[in-house]
Amino acid sequence: MMASQKELDTIAVENFRRYLRIPSVHPNVDYEPCVNFLKEQAKDIGLAISVFRDVPKNPMVVLTWTGKEKSLPAIMLNSHMDVVPVIESMWTHKPFDAEIDENGNIYARGSQDTKCTGIQYLEAIRRMKLSGVELRRTVYVTFMPDEECGGGDGAQQYVKTENFKKLNIGFALDEGAGGTNNTLIVFYGEKRGWMFRIHCPGQAGHGSLLLDNTAGEKVRFILDKIYDFRATQKVKENEDKRTVRVTSINLTMIQGGVQNNVIPDEFSLVFDSRVPIDDFEEFERKLNQWCKDAGKDVWIENVRQDAAQPIR
Repeated sequence: MMASQKELDTIAVENFRRYLRIPSVHPNVDYEPCVNFLKEQAKDIGLAISVFRDVPKNPMVVLTWTGKEKSLPAIMLNSHMDVVPVIESMWTHKPFDAEIDENGNIYARGSQDTKCTGIQYLEAIRRMKLSGVELRRTVYVTFMPDEECGGGDGAQQYVKTENFKKLNIGFALDEGAGGTNNTLIVFYGEKRGWMFRIHCPGQAGHGSLLLDNTAGEKVRFILDKIYDFRATQKVKENEDKRTVRVTSINLTMIQGGVQNNVIPDEFSLVFDSRVPIDDFEEFERKLNQWCKDAGKDVWIENVRQDAAQPIR
């Protein structure tokens, strides 16, 4: 007997909450509870599952719904298992309890980015299979590790393997933006991620002195330039409403200093930026010019920079 709509909704919500309760949080993520959960889901829905461990401790999980015409290019539905760290004191609910409020809202780290996406894929397939749907193409539901750190020990390694090439992917969907209604937002633009550290060296000395060429002065110049640029992008976003057309940039780390009465010989600033591919060269040129104008010996260190085009 086929489950009712209400029963299927209950299953979906409960599976979502179970997935959210797995604290697959950086740093030092333990992915094995996620793997075991996905093995259970695959068995319950009737999907084959493979776990690839090309990078130790970073398993890549692939669930397969085999199509009737296996030679056709396949469909890939992708999400990731890892989530970013939490500052629990700033949460109104426990970040890994997946509590539901009186309005039906579920609170947990990963509820938007992107455990919701993975569960939606699986629950949609569950319903299609229960309705007797058979697809021409094979569908792979993939769960990546290490996405929140840039994927260097996750997707970037997996796509180089023969296992990935054998999937013969012709079309893929990945994460997007959350919504407040039943509208699904599809992005077709592409950005390059660039995480970089700007080193601002300067004259060190005692904190009582008004020295020239200090690291702090260079930091101020860089922050003014970057946050002025950021303000222009917020205006552009509000006017256009298409986030794929704007560059996002945020200061994520500040490092430097040895003692409260000593002017340090260097401060460093770490930024996370996501730049439309067509705008990348101009953005990089601006950033290099700002560093040059900030003062002597200011330089950029690449923390992570996405390739100019997808790996093929």
